[in-house]
Amino acid sequence: MKKSAPEFVEKTSRPVAEPAAPAPGWTFLSNHTHVLVALATEPDLTLRDIGQRVGITERGVIRIVDELEAAGVLSREREGRRNRYLLNLEAPLRHPLEQHCRIGELLALLKRTP
Repeated sequence: MKKSAPEFVEKTSRPVAEPAAPAPGWTFLSNHTHVLVALATEPDLTLRDIGQRVGITERGVIRIVDELEAAGVLSREREGRRNRYLLNLEAPLRHPLEQHCRIGELLALLKRTP
């Protein structure tokens, strides 16, 4: 008997954001800052999308967002089934060397311009 070729089923999936390029060992900014930059750009990103852009796991993003919320740097607002993140641009940076700067000032420096 002749074997038939295997049947392939086309799977559809939702588009996934491109993951961030791997960092060259270390970066000047922390993952906390990367998460803030992502949320400043698109406040309604999912945690999964943030993780893909930053290059960390969704669980890592959850931990960072929880820490930022506890520190008063951001808050969550429920919109239907999703969250929208509001940043406190007046929150000071946490390290003693940078406490004179505000989150908004840092984000203004890092904001992408076309």
